Amino acid sequence: MARDLIGKVLVHNRRGVRTSGVIVEVEAYIGESDPACHAAPGPTRRNAPLYGPPGHAYVYLNYGIHCLVNIVTEAEGSPAAVLIRALEPRDGMGVMRRRRARPAVGRPLRANRLVPDHELCRGPGNLTVAMGITLKENHCDLLGDRLFVEDGSGHADPLIWGRRIGIAVGKEHPWRAYSAGSLAVSGIRHSLARPQDSGVGLKKG
Repeated sequence: MARDLIGKVLVHNRRGVRTSGVIVEVEAYIGESDPACHAAPGPTRRNAPLYGPPGHAYVYLNYGIHCLVNIVTEAEGSPAAVLIRALEPRDGMGVMRRRRARPAVGRPLRANRLVPDHELCRGPGNLTVAMGITLKENHCDLLGDRLFVEDGSGHADPLIWGRRIGIAVGKEHPWRAYSAGSLAVSGIRHSLARPQDSGVGLKKG
């Protein structure tokens, strides 16, 4: 599922305003045996969407600053999801830029800084700010008309698999995938990862 999401288009309709972007970077989080997955401690009120039906959004607040959006991928009762880490903006870039210009909680406004197009949705926190995705989208059915995924043109660039980033445990798993040629990809590009159009064995998720 992580592999298949690269090249798809994430769309959010908020108050009649459409924003969208091509998915270029994702990470898989797979089950209670994955120490970096929110399901590691077992079912809780917070991680309930992970145990719910596939095709729904799992949105949570990260470090009290940004919301992060995940797509639940497995059958009900089998917790796994794919974190959307970066998009190449498509629709609503003007709206995205205005949203990104607002100061985050506890952070000052960066005055007169024009965010380049490729940085608008670069990083999982930035993309939710730009897209206007909040905790209100938690549990959202992705087959609806509010937050959903559309078919795109696919990824023309090679797909790179590498270790997940921004976590303290489970870093050995090569469950991060990104489009090799995209400037919107966040974080480091793994020099040891090899391009693979067919992906790697992800088990489930």
